Parts: sequence; structure tokens; C-alpha cells
Amino acid sequence: MVTDRPIVVAGAGAIGCFVGGMLAASHRRVALLVRPRVKTEIERSGLRLTDFDGSETRLGAGQLALSEDPAIFHSAGIVLVTVKSADTADVADQIARHAPPDAVIVSLQNGIGNVAVLRERLGGRRVLAGMVPFNVIAMGEGRFHRSTSGDIHIGEDEANTAAALSVPGLTMRASGDITGVQWGKLIINLNNALSALSDMPLAAQLANRNWRRLFADQMAEGLAALKAAGITPVSSTPIPMNWSPTLLRLPDMIFNAILGRTMKIDPEARSSMWQDLKQGRKTEIDYLQGAVIALAEQNHVEVPLMRRIVALIREAEAAGNGPPRLTPQQIRGTA
Repeated sequence: MVTDRPIVVAGAGAIGCFVGGMLAASHRRVALLVRPRVKTEIERSGLRLTDFDGSETRLGAGQLALSEDPAIFHSAGIVLVTVKSADTADVADQIARHAPPDAVIVSLQNGIGNVAVLRERLGGRRVLAGMVPFNVIAMGEGRFHRSTSGDIHIGEDEANTAAALSVPGLTMRASGDITGVQWGKLIINLNNALSALSDMPLAAQLANRNWRRLFADQMAEGLAALKAAGITPVSSTPIPMNWSPTLLRLPDMIFNAILGRTMKIDPEARSSMWQDLKQGRKTEIDYLQGAVIALAEQNHVEVPLMRRIVALIREAEAAGNGPPRLTPQQIRGTA
């Protein structure tokens, strides 16, 4: 890996701008492939990165390259892919046309199928899987706010790409079981849909036992599907994944004490799926719940709650009115 070449973020939305900005703040050469709206916003206001711990980092627009043209990949040493899963094939074709053959490609996307798509379309190029555990909210005027804690995990490789990318304020760790880590994140991300359907901040939702029980029941369906398929998800917290449904069902006082020791959540943290409904965009439900449902079908596991949640998200997408503010009872179909 040639470390003096630029790190190019492919599809710099909330996660991409935050990760790219933190790298640039540590004097890495960074270029962002962005949409026109984001480019204009950063050129006008600069990049302001805020964190749940109260810290703040500011960068001028001149501290990183911005472009709408995929030709920006031409001298990349590393490409960080942060596009939505549905856009993976398109961005892979852009990378294939413009990036040097020795550029390392790192997927920092939700879901578990993106690396396979990248590898298929990029031939023999080196493609690594990654997992971003934290949420980032686009606040407008060049501000991107990290609202939950956690370190990025990247699949182990001989070049130790994770260490090469790790900077103060943005730790990246090499993982020997990145597939298990990705499935573990996907199971946690099943809550994205509940956040979107409720229109509640994550912290408020997790503080409510009725919502936690709903999350626990959905998670139990997902874990049953993974078990039937012989997949062992890896937890990104000290709590083993199989314990999570039981812990979520605990009384509020006990659960909140455990959560406070394992994860930090900003009071206003929201899921990416909530942001999608809010902005009238198609969600990644097919790549989260959809991936688990496909696995369940292959192994004859029933996941009725998950199927209902998918149907409700699709209704909300079609309506185009933003998060529908449903109750746990409405989501279960018992109201």
C-alpha cells in the first residue's frame, strides 16, 4: 500500500464526510467524491465534525479535495467505499475505470453483501470488509455529528491497512473474523427500522422497556436464522451477542446501568434509516432485515416480526411523509 497517495472516500455522505474529515484533520491526504449539494455545503461552510463527547474538529474546504467526478480516484492509494448498498455496483464500476490497480478498496458500508459485489466487479484488486459501529448525523452547513461510540473494524491483511488508517479520534482495528463482526453489526442494525418507524432518538427508545422488548424479539428472530445457517455473529461490545435479547428485556434501571458501561449514546442520536425516511430516500431495509429474511428462508426459520417491520418500512417509503411515529403495539399489529 502506497501511503503517500490520497485516501479517496467514495460516496461521502454522513459517514464518509466524518471519516474523511477526521483523516484529513490528522494531515492525511484526503479526497471526497461527493454529491453537488454536499460539495457546495463544504465549500461554503467548511467541514465541522462534532462528537457525542463534546469535542469538535473544524477544517477549511481547502484541507481536502472535493469532486463530483469519479476521475478523482486516479491516484488513490486507498478507496473507502461509503455509498448505500444499492449503489455499490455503480461505484465499483467507477473505481474499476479510474483507480490504480494497486489501490486498496475498503467497504465501510452497512450490510454483509457489499464486499462480494466489489470483488466481483473489481477483479483481482484487494478489497477489504469493514464495519462502522457508530452513527453520524448530517446536521447541515457542513456539520457532521458522531452520536454513538465504537471503533471501526477492518479485515486483517498483510499491509495492516487498519493501523495505517487509524488516527486520533478515529480508531481502526484489524479483525480476524470480519464476517462475524459484520453479521454482529447487522443484528444490531435491525433496530434502525424501529428508530425510523418510531421517530424517537435511539437513547429515548432504548430507555423504554416496551421498545427494548420489541427490539429483543426481532433480534431473537435474527439470531435464530444465523444459528440455523451456522453463522456466529461477533459482538462489538463486551456483551456476547446471544445475551443481548435477554439484557434488552431487563427492567429499565438494570438495563440502563449495563448500557452506560458498554456504549455511549448522544441523547439526539438517530439511525441512518430514520434519516432516509426524513429526507424521502429509499432505505437499506432490503440489505438489513432483507438479508436476514433471505437467510431464514434458506434454513426454514420463521421471522414474522421482521417481515412485518419490512412491510411497514416499505409503506413509509411509499407514503413519503417521513417517519410514521408508530407505537410498539402498532408495529406488532396488536393496537
